[in-house]
Amino acid sequence: MSTKPGPGLGRKTRARSARPVILPAPEEAVCALSAPWAPAARGFLIVGLGASAGGLGAFEAFFSGLPAQVEPAMAFVLVQHLDPDHNSILTELIRRCTTMEVFEVVDGMQVRPNAVYIIPPNRDMAFMNGALELLEPVAPRGRRLPIDFFFRSLALDQHERAIGIVLSGTGSDGTLGLRAIKAEGGLAMAQNPASTEYDGMPRSALATGLVDFELPPAEMPAQLMAYVAHAFQRLPGIPAPPSPRYEAALKKLFVLLRSQTGHDFSLYKPSTIHRRMDRRMAVQQIKDVDEYLKFAQQAPAEVEALFRDLLIGVTNFFRDGEAFQALETQILPQLLAGKPAGGMIRVWVAGCSTGEEAYSIAILLQERMEALKRSFAVQVFATDIDSQAIAIARAGVYPASIAMDLTPERLERYFTPEPGGGFYRIRKGIRDLLVFSEQDLIKDPPFSRLDLISCRNLLIYLGGPVQKRIIPLFHFALSPGGYLFLGSSESVGEHTDLFAVVDRKLKLYQRAEDSGPARGAFNANLAAPDGLWPRAGGKAPFPVKRPLRDLAEEAILRQASAPGALVNGQGEILYFHGHTGPFLEPAPGEAGPPNLLAMAREGLRQPLTLALHAAIAGRMRVDRPDVRVAAGGQILRFNLSVHPLPASGGPALGPPLYLVMFEQAHSEDAEPPGPPAPPESADSGLQLQTLRRELSAKEAFLKTANKELEFSVEELKSSNEEMQSVNEELQSTNEELETSKEELQSVNEELATVNAELLTKVQALSQANDDMNNLLAGTGIATVFVDPELRVLRFTPAATRILNLIPSDVGRPMGHIAPNLVAYPSLEADTRQVLATLTAREDQVQTRDGRWFRLCIQPYRTLDNVVEGAVLTFVDITLLKPLPPGPAEGAP
Repeated sequence: MSTKPGPGLGRKTRARSARPVILPAPEEAVCALSAPWAPAARGFLIVGLGASAGGLGAFEAFFSGLPAQVEPAMAFVLVQHLDPDHNSILTELIRRCTTMEVFEVVDGMQVRPNAVYIIPPNRDMAFMNGALELLEPVAPRGRRLPIDFFFRSLALDQHERAIGIVLSGTGSDGTLGLRAIKAEGGLAMAQNPASTEYDGMPRSALATGLVDFELPPAEMPAQLMAYVAHAFQRLPGIPAPPSPRYEAALKKLFVLLRSQTGHDFSLYKPSTIHRRMDRRMAVQQIKDVDEYLKFAQQAPAEVEALFRDLLIGVTNFFRDGEAFQALETQILPQLLAGKPAGGMIRVWVAGCSTGEEAYSIAILLQERMEALKRSFAVQVFATDIDSQAIAIARAGVYPASIAMDLTPERLERYFTPEPGGGFYRIRKGIRDLLVFSEQDLIKDPPFSRLDLISCRNLLIYLGGPVQKRIIPLFHFALSPGGYLFLGSSESVGEHTDLFAVVDRKLKLYQRAEDSGPARGAFNANLAAPDGLWPRAGGKAPFPVKRPLRDLAEEAILRQASAPGALVNGQGEILYFHGHTGPFLEPAPGEAGPPNLLAMAREGLRQPLTLALHAAIAGRMRVDRPDVRVAAGGQILRFNLSVHPLPASGGPALGPPLYLVMFEQAHSEDAEPPGPPAPPESADSGLQLQTLRRELSAKEAFLKTANKELEFSVEELKSSNEEMQSVNEELQSTNEELETSKEELQSVNEELATVNAELLTKVQALSQANDDMNNLLAGTGIATVFVDPELRVLRFTPAATRILNLIPSDVGRPMGHIAPNLVAYPSLEADTRQVLATLTAREDQVQTRDGRWFRLCIQPYRTLDNVVEGAVLTFVDITLLKPLPPGPAEGAP
């Protein structure tokens, strides 16, 4: 991109580009204040100024506005587009308008306060560890963008202490660099376009909506020093925790944000909120948080500005190249391998910002389909809560500095340069794969039946409870075998049962199979206290672990009514049954989880340990008869048995359990002999016989009653089991209905998204149609559009007088229309020849009223360079024709 020479430089300058700088997410970065070499630790800041054409005048005005002593101390780095073939005299020119030392940078130069550093010609420059590093430019002339390169390195190094200023210049250099600075919490300034000689660069920066101050260069120093004095008045150190008054004001700010924007930021990570709010207070030069709260209440524009600051994130095409390489080589081949030709590929990019990541994934899908020579129906849903970012993504127009993030092949293949050379537009073939929509991940229903979800560097801004709810939501939204793509500082956390790790370093996960029909479902209940999606009615998913009491009592009833305990493989007691005091007692010392071996009484620990270990090793019942234990001053004799419980619900529902039984031992001589019976009389013998008969009858009755009771118990148990089965079936049906409802909500959200996208396209097409109609009518040039079959598609009002067209002629072949032309019968044949040869044809024709026109017939080409008809234009050249000779002078 060539530009005009700036005033005073006397030479031609060219824009430059630089190598890509991969910026981490803000939460990944280490605060520059902690680094011993950081300029902040030495008491000064780094200010980057970028300009191209007209930059000298802006530099002079800026430094003229600086006082003799700059407080707090700063160093100024000037980056301008310079002719790579000539030595620069910018250093000498800047020395005339400042008392500070001025240096042309050499490689590795350490930066000092109260000094000015100027980039040399034919170099890219970066800031790293307190020094300026020079690199050989790799981009060709016309595509070198050194301002973006330097600003991005400054943001990466200095984080919230980075300051970037865009001055006069053509093109869009500096725009992406300012976005990187703002994403790190730094300050962005731009020159007022009315004060510039060339306003391309400032206007491009201002169009992002990220510029904090728009000022003439002479007014920038005062504003800069005021901002720095408020933002960095405290010495570096460990920040103090927010005071209760600060937290109270912050909650009220959340209320203002929610009432004005509809979004709740109380669930976001506190450190991010504090940093961005402190920066807004510094911009407005407000020290007290309560005062800032009052200001925000009175100024809705400030609430909007805070909202925009909270949403700023670093994004660019193919950010983190290694992760996208893994996506291209590992995930997409597997994802497409199981799809039939013409099958649907559904992708969701959550938190898409201005769309670079979504377009990157669409490009990878397009390249993969071309490599396989198969076609799929691709839908990429890209969502964000920032309406301005979505508008930029929908337009698909990006600054020329995206060339740093794309290979030349991809840039040429998938982008077209806009007029002026400062921007690129994504090609229609890629744009049609995407649907952009506003969506709040925290409160809006998700999409469903997805093959891939990309949510990179969004979770780091959210609090822990929100992250724990969103990961199961992603699991619900993905189809079986679908993939999840997270940022480098994110993970699925404790939900390792929902996702299998594909690449832990690059944060690629695959959806794990459900353990039940309701696993991973969500409930879009916006009235929930935390605004998230709890499980329906708070019910546990089905199937669930059976209660420990049911497991223990069921096993005990099958075995005996003896006392016992239910334990796991480590001997931890999960449930007691019956009176186990004679066998177990609490162990002395600090209380902890009850352990069977630790609580065993004297004489029981050794046989109990051996029996439990044998049962665990062999998964079989182990009996130890005639075990003796001292308890209460006497010796108890009993039989010890350990029973492995049968698995209930599968191994995924818990570890193996064991039932330990203490059954009393029976001995024939256990009862001591009673006293001798007295001699019986006849009456007493008769009475004794009567009592024995009654006792026998009672015993028979009790046996019968006991059998009936046992039969009733069995029937009740059977009925209870049937009721449990029916209840489980009803619960499963209810959960399936809830899942169907949630899927319908997702489909409805998807339809609303597609409808909004189509409505936007219809409005854009209507506007473009109106513009084209007015353009064609306003030129006064007769123009006719025909399709490949020479049917009339559209014509301008001026064409009606030449070809005798009326509105009802649209759709009719040209051969059916009698043109108002003299001696030109080959109009239709010439048009067919142009379509056959794809070569434009020009001729001069005359109408019956004596007017002459230059006829031009040329192919009609689409944006994809496909010929779909012809365009006929008639330009009036009557005035260029010589006048017919008049009567001779003096003739009668």
